[in-house]
Amino acid sequence: MGRMNPIDLNEVLASFDAAWSPRIVTRVNDYDIRLARFDGEHVWHVHEHTDEFFLVLDGEIEIGLRDPDERVVTLGRGQVFVVPKGTSHKPSSKAGASVLLVEPAGTLSVGDVHDDVPDHVEVTTGHLV
Repeated sequence: MGRMNPIDLNEVLASFDAAWSPRIVTRVNDYDIRLARFDGEHVWHVHEHTDEFFLVLDGEIEIGLRDPDERVVTLGRGQVFVVPKGTSHKPSSKAGASVLLVEPAGTLSVGDVHDDVPDHVEVTTGHLV
């Protein structure tokens, strides 16, 4: 970390194809700025101690929420949504999307509590680029 040069998000996105495998592009204070590809469905999960910020860079995503009733928020390119801490949620994308995420360093991609994790979803705190 501690880069003193600009980071090209398009170059980072071009460097990986794996969905649900976030890349850490930089850090702001104690927060990771992550890029991820969404494709298909993630898993229902909860971050007990942190909100989670989503910014869609390309494509469209849906975030299922249980807060407490189940509903779905749809985000297109350039749209932002914050899932409040303690809220069960499930990101997905029918046609694929590129998303910028902001969450505290060390936050697991499947949260603190989650359903069984399918093989296509990586359990990670992110990969440094």
